[in-house]
Amino acid sequence: MILHSQIVGEGRPVVILHGFLGMGDNWKSLALSMAQKGNQVHLVDQRNHGRSFHHAAFNYELLTQDLKAYLDQQGLERIILLGHSMGGKTAMNFATQHPDSVTHLAIADIGPKEYPPHHQAILKALNHLQQSEPNSRKQADALLSEYINEPGIRQFLLKNLYWKAPEQLGLRINLNALTENADQIGAALAPNAIFSGPTLFLKGAKSAYILPEDTPGITRHFPQARVVEIARAGHWLHAENPKDFLAAFLAFIHA
Repeated sequence: MILHSQIVGEGRPVVILHGFLGMGDNWKSLALSMAQKGNQVHLVDQRNHGRSFHHAAFNYELLTQDLKAYLDQQGLERIILLGHSMGGKTAMNFATQHPDSVTHLAIADIGPKEYPPHHQAILKALNHLQQSEPNSRKQADALLSEYINEPGIRQFLLKNLYWKAPEQLGLRINLNALTENADQIGAALAPNAIFSGPTLFLKGAKSAYILPEDTPGITRHFPQARVVEIARAGHWLHAENPKDFLAAFLAFIHA
């Protein structure tokens, strides 16, 4: 089974991996800007997300295998790889297992360390939404608001909605599999995993996902890593400050 993707532009291949409960389409605006700089951008939906296939099994080893199968199917041998959050973990795993396939590795607001489970409230809200079978986006938003106060997070989650039947909304994500395997999302990179190529970690200035004390662990796995802070941004740094995010990324890959 091959992952679904949108491909934008022509030139050097850039593969972007979204975060947990996201999809490649979340990156469409940035992909258009990257394409204008001579890149062919692959917006990939990881398994159980977006329009990609559903499967009960879900962990980073499988996500890494999925990416390798996608690259082989597309005939991509050397790529620039960018991953955000969960996608960043997939990207780290892939680069350390297939170092000759990655010319540049960029990781957005996630480190190689283990993170404790912290998506329980969101998953509970989405399960409530799915069981309630809303028939309008307004109703879906109201259902999520019973658990999630932040409108921005609700709007991000509501992008997973689609019309599966007249007057019946469904979720594109495989919520059952993601709920069952939620403990896999924060898994640490293997202790002996190393990628020695050019690596950039982009962290949101208002995010606590990458802390100063994480630097030794990052450079142990990624000896060439640099950490660059994106101002006025939290965990969704590419959406909160796309201008600075894009500038830092392009400076890295075109250096």
